[in-house]
Formats: sequence, C-alpha cells, structure tokens
Amino acid sequence: MPAHLVGMKKQTLEPIPVVIPTVVLQVSADGTVDATIDGHPLPAPEQEGAWRRSSLPQIVDQASAERTIPVRIEVHEVDGTVFTDIVRARPARQPAPTVQNDPEPGTRRGRRALPPRVPHLVEVSGDGFVPGEDVALAVIVAHTDATGTGDARALLDLDTLPDGPTHEAILFGRISGTLAVRRLP
Repeated sequence: MPAHLVGMKKQTLEPIPVVIPTVVLQVSADGTVDATIDGHPLPAPEQEGAWRRSSLPQIVDQASAERTIPVRIEVHEVDGTVFTDIVRARPARQPAPTVQNDPEPGTRRGRRALPPRVPHLVEVSGDGFVPGEDVALAVIVAHTDATGTGDARALLDLDTLPDGPTHEAILFGRISGTLAVRRLP
C-alpha cells in the first residue's frame, strides 16, 4: 500500500440518486389548471388568479428555476388523457463581454458587448394528425402536440440547422403515422 494511504479507512461511496422534479398539471373543464411540484401545490401568482393552459411556459419557468434544472411535466386532461415530457435545462451561458473601463494589460480599451443573437424562425405546419397526439419535428430538434382539430405547428430556428444541400423539415405524427414534409426557405 502506498505510504500516503497507510492508516486511512476505506470509504464506501453511496450513489447519489438523480431526481428530477415532477410537475403535474390537472386541467379542469373550465380551462383552469391545478399545478403541483412533487406533490406540493404551485399556486398561481395573485395577479393571474388561476393557472390556465396558456400559463404552461410560466409554470415550467417557475418549476425549473428559470430553466436551470430539468423537470418532468405530466398534463392530465379532462378526458383522462395524460401527456408527459421532460423539459431540459438550458445550457449555461457565458456572460457577454461588456465595456471595459479599466482593461487588463494587453486588451483594447472600450470593447463593447456583442448584440444578442436574434433567432431566424420559420413555422412548419401540417394537418391530418390525431387530435392531441405527439408530433415530432425532424431533424429531431423539437416536439409539439396536435391541437384538438388535428393540426400541428412548430417554430424552427433556421440558424441552428447545419449547412447542407437540402433544407426540409418533417412533422411526424407518432400515433397516426402522418407525415408532413415541408421545404424551408
């Protein structure tokens, strides 16, 4: 045994369980939503009065500490249908460079912050999907759900796609098998 380990007790490391908070949304017939995180109520802000379907982004942001941690989402519909998804945490961003009043040696004085990147979005839509089904967007960069009428739409940031000879997107209904192939501008 190496000299620096003599007299040390062997330590057994216990695995640390990976826990992702679970957000359960129970949709009522009037369109309001009861939200819980790991079984604890998540009350709506006073100015909102009650959570609604349209509050989902706000609920996810609050439950995920502004998307710094992943969360599991379960949506329980009035008809008994349950949808689940995992919302991943956003990658950590590096702080943007700012104006330097007292630069370090070897740097240029007065360097300005870079402007934020503006996404170059395009909508991809199709029809013929089963109402409420999970619809994949390929190259699988996102998922969306079909509306109650069987329509689906997704926003795609063209700047995130790799350069290549073709720019097409596919919406694929995971239940119906419906495919909608669209050429991107």
